[in-house]
Amino acid sequence: MTTPAELLPLFLAAFVTFFVVIDPPAMAPLFATMTNGMSAGWRRRMAFKSIAIATAILLAFAFGGAWLLAYLHVTLDAFRIAGGALLFLIGVDMLFEKRAERRDERAEAVAAEHKAHPGVEDDISVFPLAIPLITGPGAIASIMLFFTDNPDPMSRAVILAGVGANIALCLGAFLLAGPISRLVGATFAAVVTRIFGILLCALAAQFVVDGIIGAFGLE
Repeated sequence: MTTPAELLPLFLAAFVTFFVVIDPPAMAPLFATMTNGMSAGWRRRMAFKSIAIATAILLAFAFGGAWLLAYLHVTLDAFRIAGGALLFLIGVDMLFEKRAERRDERAEAVAAEHKAHPGVEDDISVFPLAIPLITGPGAIASIMLFFTDNPDPMSRAVILAGVGANIALCLGAFLLAGPISRLVGATFAAVVTRIFGILLCALAAQFVVDGIIGAFGLE
């Protein structure tokens, strides 16, 4: 039987991984930019709807990921290598602030559209909030990797708890976008982004190493 002491490292690994790939603190200024000038009720609807859609997408890939890989005739080791490489690239982008730049550009484009058509409250819950800001390629690859490597129900429940904690942080960031964006300064955000970028690179490298060991029978 799996003990709590054995599950704690798994929870921390899942929480840190999804904290890095989803980046809840960055959601506050992005949401504030994209919803500037919109009504409070519309902002709340977009927040809850985007979170619901993102949760459904992650659960679909979590429980249907193994079937999808089998259908595509992709081995778990091959997916570990590919997923690890993808997460490594995301980590490198975080180190050099490229990921933040792309997110800012996307948020500014949405804000500019709102400014060009004042009073028009477009539905941004699916794109770009749920996809790709919350459930981008990194989040989808991560939950599939964690679920394929941890098939027992207790471990999967712990992984979902780590994911759920980050989803809850995203919702909080959306609902408190104004105060959070003022509280978190640019310098502090940059430091945190780079630190977690290094951690993500390390986790990604471990996925690649595990995939190579399994693929070539080096155990």
